[in-house]
Amino acid sequence: MSTTSNPYRGYRFPAEIINQAVWLYHCFSLSLREVELIIAARSIVVSYETIREWSLRFGRSYAATLKRRPPKPGDKWFLDEVFVRIRGKLHYLWRAVDQHGNVLDVLVQSRRNTKAAKRFFRKLLKGLCCVPRVIVTDKLGCYGAAKREILPGVEHRQSRYLNNRCEVSHQPTRRRERHMRRFKSARHAQQFPSTHGLSHNHFQLHRHLLSANEYRAARECAFATWHNATGAALV
Repeated sequence: MSTTSNPYRGYRFPAEIINQAVWLYHCFSLSLREVELIIAARSIVVSYETIREWSLRFGRSYAATLKRRPPKPGDKWFLDEVFVRIRGKLHYLWRAVDQHGNVLDVLVQSRRNTKAAKRFFRKLLKGLCCVPRVIVTDKLGCYGAAKREILPGVEHRQSRYLNNRCEVSHQPTRRRERHMRRFKSARHAQQFPSTHGLSHNHFQLHRHLLSANEYRAARECAFATWHNATGAALV
């Protein structure tokens, strides 16, 4: 007999409903109220505040489970940072993606200097447990200083244009930031992009590279893995 605890115990709605609400919120550019409307189309009455609580409660655990499941990241990492304003103060969202467009990690910090770059490098290496062959950044000087100390044997390419892949990956976060009318705290700014990025990775199937049958098979596999990782299939 399984002794695994049920994370959905005590919730009024079944796991399938919670699972779908969190999936909609983190995989698409939808507001909480828009997710509420979609769920209501199934004759399920749930408030957007409840969906917010589900997202906070289960989003991180879903992302942590998915992070342990994907294949090894690519060996070419693109790093970039973008500013976010939180309660009137400027912060920086550091992001890394691989050559396939998968988000590797994000980190919100109040500074954009060598110390902050080193902290981001260490977080990346600790979370991924592997070292890239090449890193690509813009010409911000702190990347070079951090790389020389932490990844001395890794090739470093600095260019204003080669880093477009990572710059483009900021766009979903910007759209969600507008939906939320800015992030409410540094913790909120750290939590949401982390969960959103991993959920997006899982369903980023590169449809343009697959035939119709291959895409459908990959999509079914992605959904099966999602339901298994979130525990909805077991309840």
